[in-house]
Amino acid sequence: MLTPPDKGEVFLRGQSLMNPKVNLSELRSRIGFVFQNFNLFTHLKAIDNVSIGPRFVLGLSKEEAADIAHNALEKVRMNDWSHHYPAEMSGGQQQRVGIARSLAMNPDVILFDEPTSALDPELIGEVLQVMLDLAKEGTTMVVVTHEMGFARAVSNEMIFMDKGVVVERGTPQHFFKNPESERARAFLHKLEVLYGQAENELEDSS
Repeated sequence: MLTPPDKGEVFLRGQSLMNPKVNLSELRSRIGFVFQNFNLFTHLKAIDNVSIGPRFVLGLSKEEAADIAHNALEKVRMNDWSHHYPAEMSGGQQQRVGIARSLAMNPDVILFDEPTSALDPELIGEVLQVMLDLAKEGTTMVVVTHEMGFARAVSNEMIFMDKGVVVERGTPQHFFKNPESERARAFLHKLEVLYGQAENELEDSS
């Protein structure tokens, strides 16, 4: 609801975010968000970036929030960096702290806005591995991504959009092997041209 939709409705566990009577602040506290460009507080150490939500949104004590923050940082393999500032970390490390910040709120769903697009290629893998671990644990994630191998490995539903319109949706198996739309087929063909036998490799790995 930072940008109210023009039409349609958004529901979180049966509650409409468009209902004027709904407690929007409470619903927002149950939705995690991982930004494209990290958006950490530069003047706060990692532990404080992660504990600030539990302290000031959930109303936990400083000690309780710190315990939750340490657990979240441990989950993304960043506990050893808990007392470092963002400027002292690589982009991949900052993004993992951003994921920990969302996890600390114990959200119902985490939204990821192209979480690897601002990273150097060498750092992408460490972020994707953390997200893969979360997926295996059953964390609900809605991810905007161009990392097709990752999308196939993690998702149970893929939605392919073009100019803001959904042109294909279904399982990864459906999308990569039997897309119905010409637009999706053209996209996969471009992948094959760019990356050699990318499409065949995807089929061989299934």
